[in-house]
Amino acid sequence: MTDPATEPRWLTDEEQRTWRAYLHATTLLEDHLDRQLQRDAGMPHIYYGLLVQLSQAPRRRLRMTELAKDAKITRSRLSHAVARLEKNGWVRRENCPSDKRGQFALLTDEGLEVLRRTAPGHVTAVRQAMFDRLSPGQLTQLGEIMRVMAEGLEPAGPDADLPWLR
Repeated sequence: MTDPATEPRWLTDEEQRTWRAYLHATTLLEDHLDRQLQRDAGMPHIYYGLLVQLSQAPRRRLRMTELAKDAKITRSRLSHAVARLEKNGWVRRENCPSDKRGQFALLTDEGLEVLRRTAPGHVTAVRQAMFDRLSPGQLTQLGEIMRVMAEGLEPAGPDADLPWLR
């Protein structure tokens, strides 16, 4: 005999349709943005995001651990990405003078220029794929929904399993 208290709360038909639509749309959007950035700048979307984060940081530099945290990726994946960005001359690593184990990632002038050249095409791709398709009311709803979801998913507490600490 099964215990109703331990039975999963299965998705309703409407929830299942919504979940699948969400997965389908987000997969297509990420692919669309990746293809645009590969075509225009020879980089995946995640690398573009790293360059944006660095461009907005004071002195265009962040500790590697902070960059991983902001990007929501493991330190290992970040290290690989930064190595590729360094190879292109877009990012440079610097040792942290106050912490022998710490490093900074610094956006170079060349990296900033790539970002400046790439941003107009990227914002056009984002606008066409998402914002131009939504009414003002839908946009407001989507923003509210995404904020509620993010707040509920944000890891908290000392026991949180945070990928950027791995």
